[in-house]
Amino acid sequence: MSESTTREERFARGLEMLGSVNPEVGQLVVDALADISPEMGHQLVAWGFGEIYSRPQLVPRDRQLVTLGMLTALGGCETQLEVHVHTALNVGLTPEQIAEALLQSAGYCGFPRALNAMAVAKKVFAERGLLPVGQQPTDPSAASA
Repeated sequence: MSESTTREERFARGLEMLGSVNPEVGQLVVDALADISPEMGHQLVAWGFGEIYSRPQLVPRDRQLVTLGMLTALGGCETQLEVHVHTALNVGLTPEQIAEALLQSAGYCGFPRALNAMAVAKKVFAERGLLPVGQQPTDPSAASA
């Protein structure tokens, strides 16, 4: 990223990136913070997505795997984890891959945190009609066959 970009340009780039991976969330986050800390909303979008998430070294799918692992390890981040499970699905991870990543986390951050994360993923999968995991067609065209 160019050091000479303006605050507004970083925010616009971040909002565009956020909209490309989870269009339902971007403006909602900014709006939710508007009456308590508009600066937090700005930084989340401008820095988090305009500076970090938009870097080309990792594709969005890989960034989401890292994010799922980190939020699981931290614990107490279920609201953010829910957003990122949706985002992970949006950027191409399958429910099976997400469940496997959360299973992997059990060995590193413990079963309680992994189980909490799995419960969040289950909620998202249910909302999106993706349960039971492993029973969905892998080819979207197969669903109409």
